[in-house]
Amino acid sequence: MKSFNVPVHYRSPLVTAIKQKRKADDKMKKDYTPTILEIGSLQIILARHFGFCYGVENAIEIAFRAVEENPGKRIFLLSEMIHNPGVNGDLHALGIRFIMDTKGNMLMNWDDLTNEDVVIIPAFGTTLEIEQQLRNKGINPTHYETTCPFVEKVWNRAGKIGDDGYTIVVHGKPGHEETRATFSHSQAHTPTVVVKDMAQTELLGKYIAQSLPADQFYVDFKGQYSEGFDVNKDLQRIGVVNQTTMLASETQAIADYLKQITLTHFNTPEDKVSERVADTRDTLCYATNDNQTAVSGMLEQQADLAIVIGGYNSSNTSHLVELCELKLPTYYIQNEHCLISETEIFHFNMHKHAEETITNYLPANRPLRIMITSGASCPDALVERVISRLAAITGNKIDIETLTQEWA
Repeated sequence: MKSFNVPVHYRSPLVTAIKQKRKADDKMKKDYTPTILEIGSLQIILARHFGFCYGVENAIEIAFRAVEENPGKRIFLLSEMIHNPGVNGDLHALGIRFIMDTKGNMLMNWDDLTNEDVVIIPAFGTTLEIEQQLRNKGINPTHYETTCPFVEKVWNRAGKIGDDGYTIVVHGKPGHEETRATFSHSQAHTPTVVVKDMAQTELLGKYIAQSLPADQFYVDFKGQYSEGFDVNKDLQRIGVVNQTTMLASETQAIADYLKQITLTHFNTPEDKVSERVADTRDTLCYATNDNQTAVSGMLEQQADLAIVIGGYNSSNTSHLVELCELKLPTYYIQNEHCLISETEIFHFNMHKHAEETITNYLPANRPLRIMITSGASCPDALVERVISRLAAITGNKIDIETLTQEWA
């Protein structure tokens, strides 16, 4: 796979050595057991796969190159390039301004842009409507486009099966940048509706089975269906694609559920399945799958708690938290500074949508076993700093250089 030129301060010699050793020993990526680091009375159980994915490294390389190639020019990002506060902070420090926030609210006026400005498309991609707005301003939206190739793969698949006469069901968070972009690209080809979870999927299933009045659909899915969507005819042939950072197992469960509902309602024989439901399994992102499967492998070990590192608005990171929470106490942190002391941790409670300080989060027993993973937009250097901070607050000396050499 291609290697990218990203700033050295995002790299970690320790994590790089570990990943390279694991890759050399497991070229086919079939071993999802975690890596164990023994640091005195602290045992770190590190997920097999975590951190920057292909799409994120590609986006970072392009964004920093845009700055180098355009001295003196105004440079803008449509919104956060990736959901990591440290990386976005670095871009701000370089003078890059954001046009809108992650929810699509404008932070400036479109009229303030000129054809001399540089605009970077974030890794999530953007809508066809925004691309056209940029072209109308004389700005080429694809010159510094950082859209993840795996997001584009979803768009291409949706377009293909849409052109074949299927309605697209997008599993995603309706307000997320990537889902808004996928919805836009899909609806250019075919009727499209977004479902955010299994509960909404089951509700959509009732409209497929025509067990609810059609008019109610437009209330239940307000803001989540394409213009002109006809619930009476547009749910007869479907294909499911996803926001690439969603929980892969949930996307598959949603696809399976809608397939069964559709085939049952239309009394479809097995040899005619493709006439009603398109096969879209190839739209699941490899990195999402790898990171989530690695967490499942990690959770087979015994541990006292889990720490998940990433931006609090990162979809893929939040799903890693969900998986860990099923098995043991889990803390969602942005960086090493959230580890205040041996007795206090500052983390994000996803259920309350609020940051909070937890006391006495570390048990007294030793050795202390802590699981660690991170989201796809989290630099490896941040993981290393969290490990060092954990060693420090638990009274364990750590020599990163020596530890790195052990894995080289």
